[in-house]
Amino acid sequence: MGEAYQIRDQEMPYFLTFQVVGWADVFSRKVYRDYVLENLTYCRNEKRLYLYGYIIMSNPIDMVVQHKAGKLSDWVRDFKKFISKKLLKMILENPQESRREWLNVIFEDHAKFNKRSGSLQFWTHDNHAIELYRPGMIESRMKYIHENPVRAGIVENAEDYLY
Repeated sequence: MGEAYQIRDQEMPYFLTFQVVGWADVFSRKVYRDYVLENLTYCRNEKRLYLYGYIIMSNPIDMVVQHKAGKLSDWVRDFKKFISKKLLKMILENPQESRREWLNVIFEDHAKFNKRSGSLQFWTHDNHAIELYRPGMIESRMKYIHENPVRAGIVENAEDYLY
């Protein structure tokens, strides 16, 4: 991971990108997006997370966050680990998931090149963490996040995108 994208100041707000390996479009399914939202709500209520804004595209998830206790790196690690375990189970054990075999190949293939991943890898290891040390930076990243579905041609107005 490059030094430019590391979480250095655990108390500052950051822009983060969580990307599924192989650019697999996991979050094109509502059930998976909803699961992420449930967990973000839990983290806001129970894990001391400030969630300023987010966007869940088919892949990736972008967000502006800050940890109230100054443990942002710990939160990122725990969140990604928890989400990946559950989503892998939801995807690979669901006979109704038409992309199950294809996604399994992607998750297995990426795990082969990373000793930390075990037999399956869901997320890339880079979070593209950008420290937002000025209010203008937060505003800029929030605008970027909310205009993502407009740029992608999914909606005409940012406020029309549910996720």
